[in-house]
Amino acid sequence: MSDTEMTDDQMMGFNSGMAAFEAKHFSTAIQHLHPFADEGNAEAQYRVAIMLQNGLGMAPNEADAYKWMLAAAEQGHAMAQHGLGFMYYQGECVDKDPIKAIEWFKKAADQGLQGSMTTIAMMYDEGNGVEQDAEEAQKWYKKAGF
Repeated sequence: MSDTEMTDDQMMGFNSGMAAFEAKHFSTAIQHLHPFADEGNAEAQYRVAIMLQNGLGMAPNEADAYKWMLAAAEQGHAMAQHGLGFMYYQGECVDKDPIKAIEWFKKAADQGLQGSMTTIAMMYDEGNGVEQDAEEAQKWYKKAGF
């Protein structure tokens, strides 16, 4: 459900959930945002994934955190793509897989996410999960503005 498809009441509920998340009132945030995540709202899915991954306002649930992060990432949500990349990179909520990590980081980088560009550069610079490649690292550092 996109913002343009929401009724005024729905928009108020979504905004209340986002405000609660920003204010770190996570148990309230999850109550407001979970229905929107269920309906396919990528921003809500991303926020629900963060709360589930970190046990914010509830017990941590890695399987559900991964499910929601993936759902948002597949819709093109850049921060979710970055978050999913880190899940694969660190082996959090999912088995460690540097190949999948870099794929998701690149999707977020293609949307201009500087943090993903920098992470890709560091992976190539250190040979962490990919073959060390100083030239490729420099290319990504340059894209990131360094």
